[in-house]
Amino acid sequence: MAQELDLELGLAPYDPWVLKKNLTESDLSHSGFVILPKQDFEKIIPQMERGLVENLGNGVEVKVHIVEEGHESDDYTLSLIKCSGRYMLRGGWYNMVKAKERTRFLLRRKMKLLRRRFFNSVNTITKPNRRQYATKYVAKVTSSSPSGRSLSAEVSLPNPLPADVRGYPLPRRHLICRATNLIIGATILSDAFSDLSDYLSSLSLSLTPDEASEILKSLNSPLLAVEFFKFVPSLCPNSQNDPFLYNRIILILSRSNLSDRFDRVRSILDSMVKSNVHGNISTVNILIGFFGDTEDLQMCLRLVKKWGLKMNSFTYKCLLQAYLRSRDSSKAFDVYCEIRRGGHKLDIFAYNMLLDALAKDEKIDQACQVFEDMKKRHCRRDEYSYTIMIRTMGRIGKYDEAVGLFNEMITEGLTLNVVGYNTLMQVLAKGKMVDKAIQVFSRMVETGCRPNEYTYSLVLNLLVAEGQLVRLDGIVEISKRYMTQGIYSYLVRTLSKLGHVSEAHRLFCDMWSFPVKGERDSYMSMLESLCGAGKTVEAIEMLSKIHEKGVVTDTMMYNTVFSALGKLKQISHIHDLFEKMKKDGPSPDIFTYNILISSFGRVGEVDEAINIFEELERSDCKPDIISYNSLINCLGKNGDVDEAHVRFKEMQEKGLNPDVVTYSTLMECFGKTERVEMAYSLFEEMLVKGCQPNIVTYNILLDCLEKSGRTAEAVDLYTKMKQQGLTPDSITYTVLERLQSGSHGKSRIRRKNPITGWVVSPL
Repeated sequence: MAQELDLELGLAPYDPWVLKKNLTESDLSHSGFVILPKQDFEKIIPQMERGLVENLGNGVEVKVHIVEEGHESDDYTLSLIKCSGRYMLRGGWYNMVKAKERTRFLLRRKMKLLRRRFFNSVNTITKPNRRQYATKYVAKVTSSSPSGRSLSAEVSLPNPLPADVRGYPLPRRHLICRATNLIIGATILSDAFSDLSDYLSSLSLSLTPDEASEILKSLNSPLLAVEFFKFVPSLCPNSQNDPFLYNRIILILSRSNLSDRFDRVRSILDSMVKSNVHGNISTVNILIGFFGDTEDLQMCLRLVKKWGLKMNSFTYKCLLQAYLRSRDSSKAFDVYCEIRRGGHKLDIFAYNMLLDALAKDEKIDQACQVFEDMKKRHCRRDEYSYTIMIRTMGRIGKYDEAVGLFNEMITEGLTLNVVGYNTLMQVLAKGKMVDKAIQVFSRMVETGCRPNEYTYSLVLNLLVAEGQLVRLDGIVEISKRYMTQGIYSYLVRTLSKLGHVSEAHRLFCDMWSFPVKGERDSYMSMLESLCGAGKTVEAIEMLSKIHEKGVVTDTMMYNTVFSALGKLKQISHIHDLFEKMKKDGPSPDIFTYNILISSFGRVGEVDEAINIFEELERSDCKPDIISYNSLINCLGKNGDVDEAHVRFKEMQEKGLNPDVVTYSTLMECFGKTERVEMAYSLFEEMLVKGCQPNIVTYNILLDCLEKSGRTAEAVDLYTKMKQQGLTPDSITYTVLERLQSGSHGKSRIRRKNPITGWVVSPL
């Protein structure tokens, strides 16, 4: 049986909105709720107060006033709730239906949802579209004027703030989240604070200091936190005397990256002094950790006396760490002595910091005293404590004491990590205790501590220094399970750099059998070692097999081998390897071509050098100054000075500026053919173009002038050289001796050019 129900949902003192619904059997059954018409209800939601709408999901307590035909009825308290997208009245609906036996005969009912807001009286209702206010308390209408223009309400008292078991009020999380979102989401900060103030005023609420502190903590910007801290007194009058709120803002600033954070904290402290606010010991702890060992640190200690506080163990720890961070171990030790006298305790972290600082400042006696105090004060020394003392004993040469500390640590049941073992190995290496170092290394492996590259470097350098490199194979064998490609590579590179090619090659062979992808650097080091030792056949063979280990051969590897072959004048190998490079890759670069031109020129194969140069011009690479220098040297030293001069002009036409090597090379070529005037003109051209001659250039020209008997010009040239600030070398003095003797001899001092590698007179 369907009945029609008129629902008046009104926010008094406004004119009510009317909803109509045909009641069904389910609405009057034992289900305990009535579903409101959704479409009609959502039309009035925009006009309802914001706080009411936001809490619909949790249920809003409302007063329902029933108007029956012909007479008034009682008021009922129901819950208006939104559930699964539907709006319904529940929490007493069934009791109301049961109390009204004539419900199914009633044709019309009216229910008023009174707004939940504290008020004493509301007079003169004017416009129905006035702003609505957020609600908090439930009011019951007790009287109203016949005209409906005014009414009074009886208000139930609000519930007290929730508190913990100790009676302290608990922060209201929903309020904190709401305030935080208002501040963070605002584009203009003043508007955010104004909205927050209106929001709290509409609820007749004020923030507690704890809630203000939580809001400060939730803000993700130190600048926002500072501005909100200034605004808090208008929302929370009690906050001005709350030290915890000051602690919060100081802590936020101390953790920020603001450039003026120190000035801001000083300003906050000044405001505390002006407001006669006393901080607590936590305030001092935060300030000590923030300021460190500066002038402000003494101010922090004065605050302890001014506020009548007593320093606790944590305060002393903060003070100790402040001095240690500022590298002032003397003041830190004074604080430690004060801690001892006061009977305070330190944790192991603070002890280790103090130990390390004293040890680094070579205050050995004080470090030993602190180390012994740890045991007396029942602070169990850990691995780091022993590691610090082992390193300290090694630094002052007490190697046996360091070993004794290691044994004591083992007795205490402690196990060193890789840093501790490396420290002990470093001490033993300094003491040249090879046997003991190998024993410690063996124990390291037995205890399951994986050695790293630094461990192997300590052992390797010790064995090399003591001439016991043959024992390296034993080291590798006992740590076989920890040997990696990286360790092998490191050992190969190090042995190669130290000149132990045979040992490096033996380890390289072991590495070659390692069933993992290789490391380029180790293969490159091995190539350099083989080339440096003149083992070019092995280097070429290795270059051809590197790809089997997953390493891609690159141009630098080929250039290394080409350079070694050129120095050894193994031209046939150069031909074959260059053809293989062009066929299989990688592509030659400018360094490849320059090495080849130099190599062919060294053995007098001028045509082959020219062919390589022309191939360079056709390639993607273009000749540079070194390319032309190599070709000019090749042509000039093999008798074709005119062609060398042509190439000199050609490089200038292509925009390449000759350097000191170019001029010096060509000047010597002219000097060998007794064309001294050409050599001297090149020297003058060199000066005009701003290319400064070096000692080699002067030696070449001095030799040319001395050979041709132009003694006066040679003396003048020597004077210019001295004025330029160049220091004569042995070749210069040799030429000067010939000038003094007047022999004008044809003998030459010959030496390899460090750049081109060719014989250059009189270099």
